[in-house]
Amino acid sequence: MNLVIAEKPSVARSIATVIGADEKQNGYWQGGGYLVSWCIGHLVSFAEAGQYDEKYCKWKYEDLPILPQLWQFIVPDEKKQQFETVRSLLNRPDVDSVTAATDAGREGELIFRFVYQMAGCTKPVKRLWISSMEDAAIREGFANLRPDSDYDALYQSALCRAKADWLVGINATRLFSVLYHKTLTVGRVQTPTLKMLVDRDAKILRFQKEKYYTVGIQSGSLKADSGRIADAETANSLKEKCTGANAVCTSIRREKKAEQPPKLYDLTTLQREANRLFGFTAKQTLDYAQQLYEKKLLTYPRTDSQYLTEDMGQTAQHLVSDLLGLLPFAQGLALTADVGRVLNSKKVSDHHAIIPTSEFVKQGFTGLAESECKLMSLVCAKLLCAIAAPHEYETVTAVFSCAGNEFTAKGKTVLVPGWKEIDQRFRSTLKADGEEETEAMNTLPELAEGQNFSVTTDISEHFTSPPKAYTEDTLLSAMERAGTEDMPEEAERKGLGTPATRAAILEKLVQMGFVQRKGKQLVPTKDGINLAVVLPESLTSPVLTAEWENRLTEIAKGNADADEFMAEIEAQVRQLVKTYSCISADKQNLFQSKRVIIGKCPRCSENVYEGKKNFYCGNRSCQFVMWKNDRFFEQRKKAFTPKIAAALLKNGKAKVKGLYSEKTGKTYDATMLLADTGGKYVNYRVERKE
Repeated sequence: MNLVIAEKPSVARSIATVIGADEKQNGYWQGGGYLVSWCIGHLVSFAEAGQYDEKYCKWKYEDLPILPQLWQFIVPDEKKQQFETVRSLLNRPDVDSVTAATDAGREGELIFRFVYQMAGCTKPVKRLWISSMEDAAIREGFANLRPDSDYDALYQSALCRAKADWLVGINATRLFSVLYHKTLTVGRVQTPTLKMLVDRDAKILRFQKEKYYTVGIQSGSLKADSGRIADAETANSLKEKCTGANAVCTSIRREKKAEQPPKLYDLTTLQREANRLFGFTAKQTLDYAQQLYEKKLLTYPRTDSQYLTEDMGQTAQHLVSDLLGLLPFAQGLALTADVGRVLNSKKVSDHHAIIPTSEFVKQGFTGLAESECKLMSLVCAKLLCAIAAPHEYETVTAVFSCAGNEFTAKGKTVLVPGWKEIDQRFRSTLKADGEEETEAMNTLPELAEGQNFSVTTDISEHFTSPPKAYTEDTLLSAMERAGTEDMPEEAERKGLGTPATRAAILEKLVQMGFVQRKGKQLVPTKDGINLAVVLPESLTSPVLTAEWENRLTEIAKGNADADEFMAEIEAQVRQLVKTYSCISADKQNLFQSKRVIIGKCPRCSENVYEGKKNFYCGNRSCQFVMWKNDRFFEQRKKAFTPKIAAALLKNGKAKVKGLYSEKTGKTYDATMLLADTGGKYVNYRVERKE
């Protein structure tokens, strides 16, 4: 009996259907000589620090650094039932072999190996490595299983990544949280990403707007402009000189150019374009793509390749032909497909580029949510663009002399629309949820050198523009390119994080309150700015983190030593703790939010402040506190607001409107009294109805 372990229940079900395991059991499928079970993401994880020693449950500088020599693992409570199912299946006497069918990538390998090891299993393992959930792809994958030992280096890379993230995350987070008296989450990739946002924000704040001018000359439909002029006086002088003068065409330069078709999507480029066109966050795009993958309509989304393997030429050719008939914007399109342009096996490592599947061609958009339809349309359009002809055009640059000064006019004429015709057809079908600008076409009239024109003149006032705040589109691009100028040319993986992890990093920064979304923009908060400023370069440098990512890739390829990498990480953590043993008293309050004073305490006359859940006395020895969720207010369906609290503290009473009566079911207005008896709880009562 062969046991197949998938990463998710939906994937397990798809595999089980193809291989004939059609009998549903509790936590697995069986049939046809197979058992098919599943993980729920990470069934097994690294243990928290407190499991190594109880003293680590409290965060103290004296206990740092925490460097496990023998790593411990846990199964989260909510996943124990499924782990026990998988463990018992792995150890069943009639199971003689195992197939690892978790997602075909670094993280999927880690998920399987942790479960396999924690279950104490030693049975032989084969690896299923597929890029599509279509039936044919699953069957082909099972026909070409490889020993899981072929992926030992990939597992070592995944293990190093997980250990490094644990060591840096646990130690740096505890270190700076203890120093600054506030939980400050620090991460190997998220912190350099935050620093990029903070640096961009600083550039925007430092930017000083500058005014400049241009002088234009015009004759009929022909317009030409001077260069940038710094001051109004010079611009006015030029305008006066040209008023009533003739302009002469002194040169015409024509250039034929070709814009090559775009590459296919990898995950990052798909996330970027979906953000730009539809406003999807990186996480939303990944979630939608994952759903489409599990529905067998899209190939594996967590890829960093923009090419297909050379044996996929015929598959791509058939796909293109079928899509021309399926997509509304492609109706009547004359397309000569050059599929060879997207084939390059050398540029495909784990998975090829994201493309639709033949299953999608059969099903079309039927039954898909609007978000899924948008993403599928985007992927289909990209495939058609990628195999279409180049976009050919001619640029014309005409230079004119007027009153001894040069003016320039530029025009463009399309010779062969090529792939841009498909792109424009697709974009014309989109609703206005994106802010995609259409390219302005400017065709110059027929011109000849030496030609004279009588012209009118005008002055335009302009301002220099500040750098733009990052959107998810531009930040993902920056993360992908981070540190590339400092990396060797042959480095295979550059940048911060991987295509599969970047979305989660952005979400975490938002959840932790270090970054906020303003429309499509990502902007650092005050805490985010302070954190990026106080942390050392070793934690904030995109270059150093990009180098880590490249080293992990080299480990996966068997070209770098995992033990050496981990030794360097441990040394970095030790040095970090040693360097930051204390900070000045004024810096310790950097992250403390300014407390809002509500009034004076009726017991000790100290200030009363607003907390998240209450209004409390600032004198620690005084126990006066008014809880926002006090039953008195909840019964009357009234929020206990700072305004009511302030009135109670100042006057001992507050006029309150819209109190709910449980007896009558109606609302009424009344005066509320503070009836403090000095005990643990503060009492209130209604004085009268008004």
